[in-house]
Amino acid sequence: MSVVQKIDDVPVLMCAPEGEAIGSERDVMDFLGDAMYQGGQWVVIPAGRFDEAFFPLRTGVAGEIIQKFVNYRVGIAVLGDISRYTEDSSALRDFVRECNRGRQAWLLADVEELRERLRG
Repeated sequence: MSVVQKIDDVPVLMCAPEGEAIGSERDVMDFLGDAMYQGGQWVVIPAGRFDEAFFPLRTGVAGEIIQKFVNYRVGIAVLGDISRYTEDSSALRDFVRECNRGRQAWLLADVEELRERLRG
């Protein structure tokens, strides 16, 4: 179950850590719909919800999913430890760094880091 809560006055749809694996842009449409219906400006998805295909950039899955959020003007934050993927991929490390420089998509360690970003 996903619920909208306020983090530093920003409405954020917090997705449950358990549920179907997210492996395509179709899989995030319910989250986007829920966020928009409930007034959420961001959707927070635990990294563990993503299918393995999300992390190798050559699959294009991460780009497609993030682009879907950009198109709907809803932020996406992927929360959790993805170091096992970034250790093996300089391209993914670069992707994470670029995303985290922006204001639309973040790949962060935890909710505390999300709070800091939403505050800033």
